[in-house]
Amino acid sequence: MDSRYLRSLIAVVDRGSIADAARSENLTAAAVSQRIQALECELGFELLSRHGHTAKATESCLNILPRIRHIVREVDLISDDADPTGLTGTLKIGAISTALTGLLPSALRMLAQHAPNIKHRVIPGTSESLFNAILNGEIDAAILVAPAFALPVALSATSLRKEPLVLLSKKKFRKDIKTVLQKYPYIRYDSQSWGGRFAEQYLQEHGLNIAPIFDLDALEAIAMLVNEEVGVSLVPSFLGLERFAGDCAITRVGNDSFSREIIFVSATKSDRPHMVNALLNALKG
Repeated sequence: MDSRYLRSLIAVVDRGSIADAARSENLTAAAVSQRIQALECELGFELLSRHGHTAKATESCLNILPRIRHIVREVDLISDDADPTGLTGTLKIGAISTALTGLLPSALRMLAQHAPNIKHRVIPGTSESLFNAILNGEIDAAILVAPAFALPVALSATSLRKEPLVLLSKKKFRKDIKTVLQKYPYIRYDSQSWGGRFAEQYLQEHGLNIAPIFDLDALEAIAMLVNEEVGVSLVPSFLGLERFAGDCAITRVGNDSFSREIIFVSATKSDRPHMVNALLNALKG
């Protein structure tokens, strides 16, 4: 059984269509379909249920998918084991959007200098999706917002930075923050996101019931909207905020209890401990 075919199956299941999987693997859709058909012929049962342009895993496929992921992961580690330093191979890194533009670039540049044999595959996502991805062994490490619950023992975390809650406005106001939030259009950092809960908590504790004009889980977009004088917002002071906010006024609100914490998460027993530690050191350095 060719591990490349198993990898294509995983790509289809994860992306929901043969076409998207083909693009991610730099193959034609026909080639991916042939690989799936070869696996189905060898295994003796259907792996995918096709509906229009989408493809979903059958129940039989879902039953064997954890073992397939394990096999592919083990195959990937074979070449890594040849390097006694443990710094050769592909490292899958998940990152929230502000980490992609803030923390990660300089860390990857440093890592490229000190560990040039590491290939990086960066996977963007929300904190929740990245948490689930690392818990399922789909990525090696992730930079995300600390959750409101304790991490399972299978994962370990290191704090990277704390970002206090700030009022973002086009100009500095003499009025108090409560008055500003009530008077001007409010752009809400999605309260359902792991980081957005702190802004919502601030509003609740100050008795503010404000109807937002937008709900966004994209801090860079919020900063640009405020810079265009669309409204005001409560956001964490993320790394690189000034680049997106232009000359906007940034006013800290509340205390440390409203700060979101950015953490680095990896498996407690990682398949690539040396590479994960090298990345962590680059992020901290």
